[in-house]
Amino acid sequence: MSLFPMFLKLAGRRCLVVGAGKIAEEKIESLLPTGAEIRVVALHATPRVRSLAREKRIRLELRRFKKSDFKDAFLVVAATSSPTMHDEIYREARRRGVLCNVVDDPPHCDFYYGSVVRRGALQIAISTAGQSPALSQRIRKVLEKQFGPEYEEWIRVLGEAREKLFARKMNSEERKQLLHVLASREMFEEFLRGKKK
Repeated sequence: MSLFPMFLKLAGRRCLVVGAGKIAEEKIESLLPTGAEIRVVALHATPRVRSLAREKRIRLELRRFKKSDFKDAFLVVAATSSPTMHDEIYREARRRGVLCNVVDDPPHCDFYYGSVVRRGALQIAISTAGQSPALSQRIRKVLEKQFGPEYEEWIRVLGEAREKLFARKMNSEERKQLLHVLASREMFEEFLRGKKK
């Protein structure tokens, strides 16, 4: 079965994380920039997770997980040390139609965390469908060298140019061709030369 690659808008959506150890902390950190409403339920929490709660960036509840924690959840991440709890969380998520990721347990995942190269608005995600996260990380390192920090500004410039083109009255095919020219390797090299002046 093939995975469907997509980028989700999570702003304002409730994301439940069960667990607040080091691995859960990584998952929480990755959700923070999305604007999601992050609710964390765990018996214990790392100092970083507690700090995020004090800063009101997440809602932390230090207690046992309950099925009612699924209320209004869009997705759930299970990152505890209990396979029994993970199985319970996955079954409840399926019953409620909530997307679920059980860390390091591909059969109990509706989605996977990919290795991601981030350059501003540019995101390149790599997935091996949970079969080799190590390979995903190796490929990410290669792409980080190929797509350096200069791409962050380049994407911003392209976005501004696209906005201007859409504000003008023009044939959609002509606009499409112009957008492809603007995004070409030649234009990127010209952009880099302009930065060096």
